[in-house]
Amino acid sequence: MCSYIFIGVYTSLVVIMENEKSLMDLFLHKKPVGILLSLKDSERKYASILAKETDCTYTHALKILSTMEGHGLVEFKKEGRIKEVMLTDLGADIAHDLEGAVRRLERLPEPKKEEAEEEEE
Repeated sequence: MCSYIFIGVYTSLVVIMENEKSLMDLFLHKKPVGILLSLKDSERKYASILAKETDCTYTHALKILSTMEGHGLVEFKKEGRIKEVMLTDLGADIAHDLEGAVRRLERLPEPKKEEAEEEEE
């Protein structure tokens, strides 16, 4: 009986870790962050415009947006054949935080050549 409980707890931990990993994978990449920041600058946009602005295919942009929608960060509004994307309140908060993080990272000094070469070895 103890082994069944252990398996249940282990399975739950694996699911939790996979969900956290998918969120971390999402936000540690340039294109998802670019999509969120692009949406932050406007009320709503078309997925095709977001794809062009972040230099990715329309299909890839839709996959990213679907993942974001699943986590409650964006929502789609469909009017006829036109599908618009907008940030939720949670998505806007995260976009704001990411914008601050991006600005701070951009202000970091470039590593010196000697340090960069030592890290490569």
